[in-house]
Amino acid sequence: MIRGKGNKDRMVLLSRAAIEAMEKYEAGRKALSQEKSKAAASQKKTDTAESPWLFPSNSKEGHLPRQVFARDLKDIAIRAGLTASAVSPHVLRHAFASHLLQNGADLRAVQELLGHSDISTTQIYTHVLEERLQELVQTHHPLAKQGKNLD
Repeated sequence: MIRGKGNKDRMVLLSRAAIEAMEKYEAGRKALSQEKSKAAASQKKTDTAESPWLFPSNSKEGHLPRQVFARDLKDIAIRAGLTASAVSPHVLRHAFASHLLQNGADLRAVQELLGHSDISTTQIYTHVLEERLQELVQTHHPLAKQGKNLD
C-alpha cells in the first residue's frame, strides 16, 4: 500500500523482480542505517533503520519529500544522458499508464491503479497509437475477420 496525493491509500502491484529489488534495497538500507545510528545519536538525528517508509528521511514527515524525489530523478536522468526537463514523476506515471493501455489493459483497471476517482481523468492517458487502433479493428471487428477469409 502507498499513501498518495490527497492522503489516499492505494495498492501497488509489483513484479517478482521489483519485489526482490526492493527487498535487497531494504536490507542494504537497514544495514547502512544501523551503522550510522551511532553517529545519529551523537548528532540528535532520527534513526531511520526501523522506519515504516521505503524511503525514510530525517524530515518532519519521516519520509522522502516528493520534491526531493523529483530533484533526484532529474539528477539520475542527467547522469543517464537524458534531458532533465524530459523526466519527472508525472512523466513516469504517464508512461506507466500509456504502456498499460497500449498493451491491452482495461481503462477501469488503469483508473484504479492510478487512484483516479473520475474516469475522465484517466482518459487523458489514452493516447493510443494509430497502429494499435488499426490492429484492434483488424483483429476484433467481425467484418475485418470476414474480409480475411475472402483472400
